[in-house]
Amino acid sequence: MTEGGGPKRRHARWLDAAGIADPRLRASYERCRRLHADFGRTYYLATLLLPPAKRPYVHSLYGFARYADEIVDNGDPATREDELITWSERVLSDLDAGDTTDPICQALLHTVRTWDIPVGHLKAFLASMRMDLTVTQYPTYADLQAYMYGSAAVIGLQMTPILEPLTEEAYPRAHALGEAFQLTNFLRDIAEDLDRGRLYLPLEDLEKCGLSRSDLEKRVVTDPIRELLANEIARTREIYAYAAGGVPMLAPSSRECIGTALVLYRGILDEIEKADYQIFDRRVSVSLSRRLATAAGAYARSLSGRSGRR
Repeated sequence: MTEGGGPKRRHARWLDAAGIADPRLRASYERCRRLHADFGRTYYLATLLLPPAKRPYVHSLYGFARYADEIVDNGDPATREDELITWSERVLSDLDAGDTTDPICQALLHTVRTWDIPVGHLKAFLASMRMDLTVTQYPTYADLQAYMYGSAAVIGLQMTPILEPLTEEAYPRAHALGEAFQLTNFLRDIAEDLDRGRLYLPLEDLEKCGLSRSDLEKRVVTDPIRELLANEIARTREIYAYAAGGVPMLAPSSRECIGTALVLYRGILDEIEKADYQIFDRRVSVSLSRRLATAAGAYARSLSGRSGRR
């Protein structure tokens, strides 16, 4: 899956295709693209299946989310709360004013205006990021869903206008896909989250399997932990099944991107099972060869579809 020219020229063509000419704005979009490429490799690969004119807008949304996430996860514990609050307030104020000098938010503001994305989605996301500074566990699945609305569901809702939905029903499916992606990350990253003092599996689910948080913190996979993970995977697959119905509800030019991201993220669940649920001593992932093969097939189909439409 290749496009002609070197990376710098290729990325410049995407901005050209989107009609983004202002040098400062192009630099902002490029910074967001680098964040996307560095931290969201699977999703970045899927984004290459979108028409070039749409890719910068996806990079913008990812870059905004990742920048906030980096403050929360990797910022100085002594200052990260103040840093997140200050940055969040500036972002929302700039969005309200319609102008910004922030190198991340320049692209975000342009994207929000171009696709008429509700600012409420951004507020919900930033609220969930603040929760990560103080909330370390969730008693019920409903509690976790309240967090995931801001941390994941609104990501899907922000993306949907760019993907050009054919029906309003695409929005609840996008909401579900955001949750499914997030739940998959929670299962893959249990050990990493515990290192940060957080647990994203509902305590009520642990109790049903005779477990407590301390059992997970021992980092030894037992049969009750296998049962717990199997139950969480089953629920997540049900959400993927519902979300998958939304792919045909998008513009044809967007379907391969979202369909590929869905297949690859859902594949992480398969890999957890193949690893016999050993998620404490490794970061389970879909192999690079499988990711490339899946994306290459989707890319060929997308080219065929474009040729057919011409």
